[in-house]
Amino acid sequence: MFHFLSYWILFYIFEINCNNKFVFKRENLLNQLKSTQDWDVIIIGGGATGLGVALDCTTRGYKTLLLEQVDFAKGTSSRSTKLVHGGVRYLAQGNIDLVREALYERGLMLKNASHLVSNQSFIIPNYKWWDNIFYTVGLKVYDFLSGKLSFGKSIRIKKSETISRLSTLETNNLKGGVVYHDGQFDDSRLAVNIAQSCIEHGATVLNHCKVKHLLKDEKNLVNGVIAIDTETNEEYSLHAKTVINATGVFTDDILKMDNPSAKNSIRPSQGIHLVFDKSFLPGNDAIMIPKTDDGRVLFLVPWHDKVVVGTTDTLLDSHSLEPKPLDEEIKFIIDTANRYLNKNVSKDDVLSIFAGLRPLAAPKDKSEKTKEISRSHKIIVSDSHLITITGGKWTTYRKMAQDTVDKIIELNKLPNKECKTKDLLIHGANGPVDRTNHLYIYGTDKKEIEKLSQENPSLSERLHERLQFTKAEVLFAVRQEMARTIEDVLARRVRVLFLDAKAAIEIAPLVGEIIRKELNQTDDWRMKQISEFTEIAEQYVLK
Repeated sequence: MFHFLSYWILFYIFEINCNNKFVFKRENLLNQLKSTQDWDVIIIGGGATGLGVALDCTTRGYKTLLLEQVDFAKGTSSRSTKLVHGGVRYLAQGNIDLVREALYERGLMLKNASHLVSNQSFIIPNYKWWDNIFYTVGLKVYDFLSGKLSFGKSIRIKKSETISRLSTLETNNLKGGVVYHDGQFDDSRLAVNIAQSCIEHGATVLNHCKVKHLLKDEKNLVNGVIAIDTETNEEYSLHAKTVINATGVFTDDILKMDNPSAKNSIRPSQGIHLVFDKSFLPGNDAIMIPKTDDGRVLFLVPWHDKVVVGTTDTLLDSHSLEPKPLDEEIKFIIDTANRYLNKNVSKDDVLSIFAGLRPLAAPKDKSEKTKEISRSHKIIVSDSHLITITGGKWTTYRKMAQDTVDKIIELNKLPNKECKTKDLLIHGANGPVDRTNHLYIYGTDKKEIEKLSQENPSLSERLHERLQFTKAEVLFAVRQEMARTIEDVLARRVRVLFLDAKAAIEIAPLVGEIIRKELNQTDDWRMKQISEFTEIAEQYVLK
């Protein structure tokens, strides 16, 4: 009887915690930081990988802390091609195991985050007769590898249907097309929802909290970190049984905190994307160009009533939080798009341009091309017992996390507990999704935003005449989604910066005022925020 009552008491506390509107407040999260002496796990990095590890750890019952230097998905995890996919390109390279794993995880993402992940049809236009046969056969293998979690069968379609479905496609020498299915999603919003899920399951997750140093014991083993709250400059000395480096292209920065003489393990590869008006791809289908001039693939994907076109694959020698697109990358995408569209694309049509950096394993030699470097993830155990997880991609974030935690258990750093994330619904996922209302991306939180507008009708006003987003979404982002800056809101909660960069700059003062009032900040704070955001946003405007 005692055990039964204990179970229900714990369940009741968990329910209160999940429904408490203050659970995501920064003050509460910082208090947890101050009141906890020792953690089981400290994770450095709040991108897809780090958040996935945090969710895996906290649902297994470990006392979990995640620290992100800027904002969740600030780096690569908000700059993807917006695809949840097995990787048709990797199939062509013969990497069957990677494709099979990714297709399985793709199916789990659709099931566990249905408000953000959707089934997207792709058409490969064929301009040679043998392409029809080649891609039809190849994609049947893709279908087979997806097993019971298939998104739909691939089919060959005639020229007439290809033209009907892709009205802006170049028709000269067109023979037909092949239709296949993959996933499409909102990357940074999924990251935010995973962060919320972590907190709801007992983890402490903080953005704008930067790790400055690693702590070590008398045996020179890593046993904690020194972190600084970048809003207040307050420092924290934090101890843990294990510390995980999940910092993407910043992996080597943390490895060199551990060992200043460590060689670089990561070589960043840049991928850029251009965003255009929906009129350049007015239907519901995406386009996949399987082989461009340099052998890479190019996608044209419908996303939030716009079209995302990319990507490139350019090895760089350095990394930054705001990588800059190269002129030759921009030219490559525009030239390739114009080759396949009958509606001419120019620089003037670009609504936003963004660049992301993939954390690829450093090439063995200069002849190794980026498209030949493995996208599989890799777990590194340093002599100091610092755990590093790198590589991989958004689609496999959950499996990467599971493998990382299983490795830590294998090293006897944590007690053995089973992974719980396979069937775990992400915050916001539950029930049918009505995609006719742009608020669908909030899932079960949609009603909370509608409630804000009902309580204060002025919050239902649009932020900009060209966009559907409202003032209520900004307020909700600050109150419930841990947004702290104009950039946090307009780049990664309400995706205006990625959809229409000029509009984002225009509404920055309005958004800054909403945030200022909610955070009880000063006018000077707001003016500084507008200036800092505008400086970043100008890089998203193609001139």
